[in-house]
Amino acid sequence: MSSWKQRPVSASGTTLFLSPSAWARVHQHAKVGYPHEVVGVLAGRREDGQITHAAPLDNQNTARPGDRYTVDGLELMRTERTLEAQDLEIVGYYHSHPDHPAMYSDTDRDLALPTMAYLITSVRRGVVTDTRCWRLRADRTEMDEDRLVFDEPTQD
Repeated sequence: MSSWKQRPVSASGTTLFLSPSAWARVHQHAKVGYPHEVVGVLAGRREDGQITHAAPLDNQNTARPGDRYTVDGLELMRTERTLEAQDLEIVGYYHSHPDHPAMYSDTDRDLALPTMAYLITSVRRGVVTDTRCWRLRADRTEMDEDRLVFDEPTQD
């Protein structure tokens, strides 16, 4: 995995607000799935960066589950339809990096979709140590870091 690679880190200019329940669900999924990668969908409202739901998916990768994930397309479609039926938008996706930094890898970058958030949680020896979020640049050369706020935004 190339998540150990030193990369320049630039801010994406996007702030995401992760609700306490979504935050807890991502971290719980990452801890329970360790030492394998876990994966899931982040949903809420794209217009204001609200992430209110985290929907876990099953990692179907049996060849390299410790550093790769594979998602069944039908499971992903059903999950996305369920979230959309609740008037939630897909804001992005999350996955874990067991015993690796919360830095995106070349594979993460190559598989990323434009305009989506990619939350990566580092889990070391079963303990969550870091969570960062990335967004693919238009030219697909790198990913920039989203600012994460782990609470609801203040209302003016």
